[in-house]
Amino acid sequence: MKRKILFLMLSAFMYLASGCSKFLDIEPVSSATDENFWKTQEDANSATNAMYALLRKALNQGSGMAFYVYGDLLTDEINSSTNPEFTPIVNMQLNTPVAALETGRPAYQLRRYDIFYQAIDQANRVIQRLPKMDENAFDNLSVRDYYIGEAYFVRAFAYFYMARVWGTVPIITESVLPISAVNLAASKESDVLDQSQADLSKALTLLQWDNIDQDDFALRGNTGAALALQAHLSAWRGEYAECIDAAKSVLESGQYSFVGRDSLNYRGIYQGKSNEGIFEISQNGENEGTNSGIGYFSLAGPYFRPLTDPLLRISPDYIKTLFKDDNDKRFKSVFDIAYNSSYALCTKYANVKFSNNTSNANAVFKNNIIIFRFSDIKLLMAEGLAAIGKNSEAETILNEIRTQAGLPAYKSEEPLIEAIFDERARELFLEGHRYYDLIRLYKHFNVYKFPESKMNQAQFNAKKYFWPFDPTLLAANPLLNQTSYWGTVNM
Repeated sequence: MKRKILFLMLSAFMYLASGCSKFLDIEPVSSATDENFWKTQEDANSATNAMYALLRKALNQGSGMAFYVYGDLLTDEINSSTNPEFTPIVNMQLNTPVAALETGRPAYQLRRYDIFYQAIDQANRVIQRLPKMDENAFDNLSVRDYYIGEAYFVRAFAYFYMARVWGTVPIITESVLPISAVNLAASKESDVLDQSQADLSKALTLLQWDNIDQDDFALRGNTGAALALQAHLSAWRGEYAECIDAAKSVLESGQYSFVGRDSLNYRGIYQGKSNEGIFEISQNGENEGTNSGIGYFSLAGPYFRPLTDPLLRISPDYIKTLFKDDNDKRFKSVFDIAYNSSYALCTKYANVKFSNNTSNANAVFKNNIIIFRFSDIKLLMAEGLAAIGKNSEAETILNEIRTQAGLPAYKSEEPLIEAIFDERARELFLEGHRYYDLIRLYKHFNVYKFPESKMNQAQFNAKKYFWPFDPTLLAANPLLNQTSYWGTVNM
């Protein structure tokens, strides 16, 4: 039976997280078709914008939490949850049953990949349609090629992201009409990563360091964003020489720099478009924001007055152990362990605006999703250097991060690779990296740091770290098999 897997009509161009930024402010074109749409450079720009709008939607699934659920909640960062929807997820009980009709529940949305494929389909359409447009429609052909490069970048990112979440997913590189869409089996993880690499290599031939519109810097793909993705993709595959080369190009480009670790400056990273921003999802424009998401779940008390207790609990003992030196500027700037002795608060996402001063005021969180930033790539390069035995160079980079935080130099009190990953844990806390870091740490360096209560080593080796597909996906596509570990347990 033929099914519509991932066709996006032009009338669905406008997706709002809770508003839209300047470059995502796209009017819906309800009567548009492919035959009458692809005529002008503005059409091409709108079609390209739509990819990012859909990517934002994918990363905001599950009450605005998808990016952080996949990257943080299953790790040692989060101890527990007071929200019944997220309690089983925090405990890595990812097979918790959800009725097929309860499509708004986080577990249902987080186990489905629909929106990622909508973003991929939109990228496919840009890749297919733009080369067929009249060349005179563009200011110059480099603009057209740049848009195509962005499409390859978005498709590369989506496949890389899904490969880390599910491992095996279908590969689709052409946009098709609904009547022609068919079910496809999942490809091997290595093939999905190969597809991401092929797309990324193509993107790097078309993108430039400067965005077409400089106001879009960090918010849309460019050479820096593509190289940052290359560094992460190569590190994920254990190809550290390639990781180092890509990271080095980013760091030596002169496009990015450190942001001070004192409170106001440091929190500015999460509001978006800071000096450290390489690629991020725009959620802090004039008309944007979310009324849920990471700010809603991580804040309480003076930082978010509607809640006296956070919905996600961070162990104060864990924070004290992680930040052994309480002079660490990051600890001082974005952690509060004094508000309540039972939990610590991470205040990175305390950029919240209230509609008024009453107790029932509407709160809007205006924090970008920071996907790649300068310090992340710095430490990824240090990881790569340590992996190939260039310890002195790795220590130099590690100490640059520690100096920014007001810490003394690394003193070999723990193995260098563990020191680098611990520094990533401090620097990138609750930024969507820890889960993938812990997977790499065990896969490439045989150091296991997942909480045993969430996933022991035998379960890891059985690939519990990949998410299950929701049963509704399996029912819709009989060619799709459940991910390996989750196929052995009841769903």
